[in-house]
Amino acid sequence: MPQFFAIYGKGGIGKSTIASHISITLQTKGYRVLQIGCDPKHDSTFPLTGKLIPTVVEVLSKYNFHFEKITSEEIIFKGYKRVCAVELGGPPAGVGCGGYVIGEGIRLLSNLDIWNDFDIIIFDVLGDVVCGGFSVPLQYAQYVAIIATDDFDSIYAANRIATAVKEKSKVYPTSLIGIIGNKCTSSKILEKFCKDINTDLISIIGCFEEINLARIRGKTIFELHKEIPTNTYQSISKIFEEIADFFLTFKEVKETAPLSEQEIFTIYREKL
Repeated sequence: MPQFFAIYGKGGIGKSTIASHISITLQTKGYRVLQIGCDPKHDSTFPLTGKLIPTVVEVLSKYNFHFEKITSEEIIFKGYKRVCAVELGGPPAGVGCGGYVIGEGIRLLSNLDIWNDFDIIIFDVLGDVVCGGFSVPLQYAQYVAIIATDDFDSIYAANRIATAVKEKSKVYPTSLIGIIGNKCTSSKILEKFCKDINTDLISIIGCFEEINLARIRGKTIFELHKEIPTNTYQSISKIFEEIADFFLTFKEVKETAPLSEQEIFTIYREKL
């Protein structure tokens, strides 16, 4: 069976961009990677494929939602460096439950028996873990990484996600392996937060405009490396090498201890 990772974080924090860069880095190391977009916006894999690929929901609708008629070839697409991509999709805004669709979509993938075609599965998940559907990837992912930045809302969301992971770990073999800082001007606050909840700070990604511009074009910096200054490209690619290596080699899963909401407000409102 492959290793399953889930990427969580507050909306707009850069989960999809980071997940796509990690997926490509792992693929170039010789691993067969599948990235699964778990957001009704269905744009997780845009940096991998350069387009909005057909979603599981769209394909299902062609068959009047007869799951047994779908083949893996209709929903799995190859992107840059042959990283495979799936978008679960969801209902239009304000219509239906996106979390329910995500849960059913992941179950469909499981029924198609495609897991063993890959070495690593990365779920890129919408951050609203209040809904049970959005926490379904925690039933599959052995390891969770949270994307955060050095502001209060991001840390508040990260703590809530860490709490959800801890609760799910009572039933499923899932664990938080650490925090990835994104768009950070300093590592100080995230270092403190990781220490407070007893988890690792995997890496810090600074404010690189090149990453944002690549995302807008439906690319990663790897595909646009000829257009990026050499020093900048080397700095960014080194960060993702470090993150990928952490995913592959970490030995210890720490017993995290998320803070109470009162503690988050008391400690971090004063510091930020």
